[in-house]
Amino acid sequence: MNIIVCIKQVPAKDAPLAVAGNWIKESDIGFEMNEPDSYALEEALRLKEKHGGEVIALSLGPERVKQTIKEALAKGADRAIHIADGNFAQLDPLGAARVLAAAIASQKCDLVLTGLQSDDHGFGQTGVLLAGLLNLPHATLIMQIEVLDGRLKLKRELEAGWFQWIECPLPAVLSIQSGINKVRYATLKGIMAAKKKEIAVVTRESLGVVIEPTQKIERIYVPTKTKKTEFLTGTPKEVAAKLIEKLKFEARVI
Repeated sequence: MNIIVCIKQVPAKDAPLAVAGNWIKESDIGFEMNEPDSYALEEALRLKEKHGGEVIALSLGPERVKQTIKEALAKGADRAIHIADGNFAQLDPLGAARVLAAAIASQKCDLVLTGLQSDDHGFGQTGVLLAGLLNLPHATLIMQIEVLDGRLKLKRELEAGWFQWIECPLPAVLSIQSGINKVRYATLKGIMAAKKKEIAVVTRESLGVVIEPTQKIERIYVPTKTKKTEFLTGTPKEVAAKLIEKLKFEARVI
């Protein structure tokens, strides 16, 4: 079973984020593998250990992304594809999915895995759009994967503690739920082996993808903290009605 895992590099969780225009200032912060994607990578490695094949790490971004790609290789991925793009942070989910789909289309794979969402933008749409562009079946919030004869048996997490079992044909695209497994650490042996593994570098232009953004970030800002006290007057019934209205339409908590 050949599996492609889409991996994104994001700002480290403890990085001091400073706003610079319509994005954050990246020069003084560290980066790491997107945590939801690390669960997708681990699941791919476990499937390979059970059923054979290879795991291919696929990542989009500037030169620094190779640090995260090498981490994936050190954990057990067999090879990697780096789509070099210095302006990837400005891509919307559809633009990113188009680039990834073009790279995946040139590979022979049985399964494409993505994390549920990214820790920076958090749209949670790239995997869904990727499946549509590749014209492949798709399922999200995957908590368990069983490989049957030419198909998959999948456990999905629903709301309120409910789960759903479905079957899906291969090839397919799956969005993996965080917490599906326990992510492994890269061993010293794995780190040394990663130095000999292939990282194929392609450019977005070489894939023939022309990006026309369907959305853009206008501004990023730190929310202003304010305090406001308002007294509600009237009879208890009138005060209760006013309070419910404010909770519903202003605070939006009910």
